[in-house]
Amino acid sequence: MRYTGPSCRQCRREGTKLFLKGTRCLTEKCAVERRGYAPGQHGQSGGGRRSKVSEYAKQLREKQKVKRIYGLTERQFRNTFDRISREQGVKGTNLLVALESRLDNLVFRMGFAASRKAARQLVRHGHVEVGGRKVDVPSYHVRPGQEIRMAAASRELIVVKMAQEFAARGHTLAWLQVDAEKVVGRMTERPTRDAIPLNAQEQLIVELYSK
Repeated sequence: MRYTGPSCRQCRREGTKLFLKGTRCLTEKCAVERRGYAPGQHGQSGGGRRSKVSEYAKQLREKQKVKRIYGLTERQFRNTFDRISREQGVKGTNLLVALESRLDNLVFRMGFAASRKAARQLVRHGHVEVGGRKVDVPSYHVRPGQEIRMAAASRELIVVKMAQEFAARGHTLAWLQVDAEKVVGRMTERPTRDAIPLNAQEQLIVELYSK
């Protein structure tokens, strides 16, 4: 089941910004900035429970953090891991590459949506095309070289324009090619781990699922 509660509560639970609410996460309104402790009655004091954390707890928290960043359900996340486990290479890196190759993530990375949640909505509502065809499945696996573009009737959406305006202040990832004027982009190559801007210890997730 997908989490439908307050996004900021998830960030506070993980103790770090997961950037689930777009530009709000970069302002003083960010819940992590205002209340930098876990939610719940014992969050502020810690209840003495954080003095010693088991390896399993560390692995679980890392899995929860990454799962929440990409907005996946438990089943979706586990299915992704099971799929990449059959591939050659480093499992942790393969996992992150698979998550980065999701259509909703790439719509976000390309600056067409302010958050992955917003990107999922754009995809589901038929605003996104891959290779000239409408794709309304957020988990669609994009291959290097495939073109992603906003449908002609969707390029002037206010949410898209606002996301592009904010994205213009940053820089495009080296493995992405984006034409902001035409609202089109493509993943030029399979990203390396160093090229994925994600503060995660993916090896802990591999250890958790390998038990």
